[in-house]
Amino acid sequence: MRPLAPLPLLVACLFAVVASWPSLAGAAADAPERRDTLDRRIVMTVDDLPWAQLPSVPSADAIDGHRRLVAAIERAGVPAIGFVNEGKLEHDGQVQPERLAMLRDWLDAGAELGNHSHGHLDLHEVGLPAYQADILRGERQLRPVLQRAGREPPRWFRHPYLRAGRSAQDKADLQRFLAGHGYRIAPVTADNTDWIWATAYLRVGESPDGSKREARKLKAKLRRDYVQHMGRKLDYYERQSTALLGYALPQIWLIHANLLNADTYGELVAMVRKRGYRFVGLDEAMRDPAFERADAYLGPAGPSWLHRWAIGEHRPASFFVGEPQTPAWVMKLAEIESE
Repeated sequence: MRPLAPLPLLVACLFAVVASWPSLAGAAADAPERRDTLDRRIVMTVDDLPWAQLPSVPSADAIDGHRRLVAAIERAGVPAIGFVNEGKLEHDGQVQPERLAMLRDWLDAGAELGNHSHGHLDLHEVGLPAYQADILRGERQLRPVLQRAGREPPRWFRHPYLRAGRSAQDKADLQRFLAGHGYRIAPVTADNTDWIWATAYLRVGESPDGSKREARKLKAKLRRDYVQHMGRKLDYYERQSTALLGYALPQIWLIHANLLNADTYGELVAMVRKRGYRFVGLDEAMRDPAFERADAYLGPAGPSWLHRWAIGEHRPASFFVGEPQTPAWVMKLAEIESE
């Protein structure tokens, strides 16, 4: 999960130059179905299982939204992989059976599960030894759950905050550590700020002054605008792919296990399909040779792998122009100052 506080800018020296340039965002979510010959493929990945708000809320507050999200995933019938933070399974250091059952729900819906660490630690803050220990701590429940379900051991690891190391040595050491424990890194190419929208969605309260109707209208607007915004983000990263690689890379999409995505999952899948994409598994996407490129980014943030590769090629600031930004009214509602 992205932190509910301002993040460092992606590459300060680049975005300071282009921050005031107008957006070149592409088609809206209701654009006509595309009929070109690009092979558009996409992977659905969901972070912060079993539920993004855990462990800061009681299990009972998470169950309804969790069930809606899992039901939507099963109805959609597309490949999906969820990344687990085992710390969210616990209360006062004890694993809660109802939270462990939430992981089994994902497996019953046909999803795969990967490791997102135990405590969602920031590699850049805690250093490599503590980070590696937290990865292993994040599989103590995951491995038995998968084994009891007749599934393979966890094969994919997703960096919390997408922060992957401030030095080439740390990256190489982490890669060796992960490979030694049977993991591959699950990158993200189509990044977004769904965590900001989700925060705004939660903060739309039903006040005691009788404004429930207004709250429902605002939530409906958030859902509608969110799906459109996610479509524009996907268009942007498709253009980044063709500009950098010369073709449409299989996109690896990141969303989080939260109430907003539970309430819009079907619409998100429909929007992506309308754009001509077909959903594939992570294994298929990662066979694309682009993913053999080195991650050259050593900055403080957690950008898309497309941007990491572009930075490694020393692309100019103009290359990064046009990424859709979260609207100011959503930022205000979420009480977040910057992306």
